[in-house]
Order: sequence, then C-alpha cells, then structure tokens
Amino acid sequence: MAADFTRPGSLYGAVDLGARKQALDAQARREAAGPGAADAAVIEVNSATFNTEVVERSLSVPVIVEATVPRAEQVRDFSAAMEKLAAEAAGGWILARVDVEADPQLAQALRMRAVPTVYLAFQGQLMPLFEGPLPEQQLRQALAQVFEQLGVELAAPQEEEALAEPPLDPDLLAAEQAMDKGDLAAAAAAYERLLARSPSDEGAKIGLAGVRLFTRLQGVDADEVLRRAAADPADVDAHIGAADVEMANGQVDEAFDRLVGLVRRTAAADRERARVHLLGLFETLPADDPSVSKARRALSNALF
Repeated sequence: MAADFTRPGSLYGAVDLGARKQALDAQARREAAGPGAADAAVIEVNSATFNTEVVERSLSVPVIVEATVPRAEQVRDFSAAMEKLAAEAAGGWILARVDVEADPQLAQALRMRAVPTVYLAFQGQLMPLFEGPLPEQQLRQALAQVFEQLGVELAAPQEEEALAEPPLDPDLLAAEQAMDKGDLAAAAAAYERLLARSPSDEGAKIGLAGVRLFTRLQGVDADEVLRRAAADPADVDAHIGAADVEMANGQVDEAFDRLVGLVRRTAAADRERARVHLLGLFETLPADDPSVSKARRALSNALF
C-alpha cells in the first residue's frame, strides 16, 4: 500500500488506535496483577509493541511518547529531562521512548517532521504535542499545561527554576497548532515570523524545513516514486522525490546517500539541483546531527 502524505500533522489513524476490546482486556489484566506489578516510568517501544505498551496502556494512565534518535548527542539532555519529569510524576504518567532510526516503519506511521517529536497517548487516542529538544523548564511548562487539562499533577519545580521559566513562544505555538490542523501554509508563516525575530533559532529552522518537506509530499504516491527511482538511476526528479519519501519515513542516511550518489553521477544543472536539495534536507535535523555531519563529508568528497 502506498504511503499517504495527505494529512501531515494529524496522527489520528496513523497508528491503530481502534483496538478497544484488547485494550480493556489488557487493562483488566494489569489491575488484577496488583500494585506489585507497577509499570516503570520509562519504557522502550517499537512498532511491534506500540499498540500494547502505548495505546492500550493509555486507557489507564497517560503515556508521553518521545520519538527520537537516542545516539544523537543533541537530544541526550532533552531525553534526560524527560526521564526526570517522568520520575517526578511518580506513576502519574509513563514515558515511552521510540528509536525512529531503528524503526522507520513507526516513524512513518507517526508522520514525524523533526527529532525529537513528542506525542500524548490518552484514553486510546494519540495526538502530537511539540517538536524539538526543548530546554528542561520549557519542557516542564509544556507538559504541565497538558496534564493540567487531564487532571494529572506534576511535581512542583524549585522556586528559582519557576522564576527563570521562559514562556512558550506564540509563533512556535501557532506553528504547532497549524500543523495539527494540516495547515502547512500557516505553519510556514509562523516559523518564518519566528525566524525573522530570532534568525538563529534552530528549532524554528528545523520546523520550517519539515513543513517544506511535507508540502512537497502532498499527494505523492511514495511507492510509485520509489519504483521510478529504482528503475532509472538517471531520473533526477524521481531520486529527489524518493529522498523526500525516505526522509519522511525516518530513513535519514538512505535519503542522504541517495542524493550524494546523485551528485556524483550528474553534472551541471542536475548536479546543482541534487546538491541544493540535499542541503535543504540537512535543515530538517540539528546541525550537529551525526548523519548530517557524515553526509556533509560525503558531499564534499563528491563535489571535489
């Protein structure tokens, strides 16, 4: 079945959230096990365990899903902060971590645009919360707002931390809300406003690049594009499109390798198109991401 890129920003239906009877049965089994079988605050999940560990579990306790690439240095502080807040919640909610590099199928189902991306699973429904490695205090505030609506209390931060806590940027919120609605134009405009005020804001750069990626993928038949690229190494349009598909599927290294290879075997305008497109895909990830660094070296070798 061809991948559907027609609803970016909406996760409803992306993962099977309809197995209500199985979920209720699983909840009954957990309750029968008693308090001695309490769930851990942090769990690792993949496409095989997502329905049981996230969707079913969310019927009895909220689950925050952190979709990330654990080996990337730039997300380690963020992941540590997530674990800290999960521990503080003392079972009020569970953190489920997904390694999207190791599980591109799940990355595709989640319709990810940036690493990390955070989702909430609650009462069998999954919804996006925010993107990017937020600082701890901004992360604390974002989760507090979510759990306040759900009636889940988080541990109070220290007084000095609360005083230093920055408010969420209104354009960032506007961009995320627009993406949730599938309004790519509004999301791009919000990210552009943020960058006009803060040109060095890496999260906004990543977000805007992700919006542009999914804009290009609107109405694209992913399987057809990949077939075209496999059939003709000289089809520049197909390989550029296939790189977009792979990027959206979480196959970062494959997308980068494809475009570096295209740079090697083309010339003139086609070579420049491949190079510029690759640079654009670099912007969907943090600048110090290991995959970006590796691909930049490979691109330099291909060019010179």
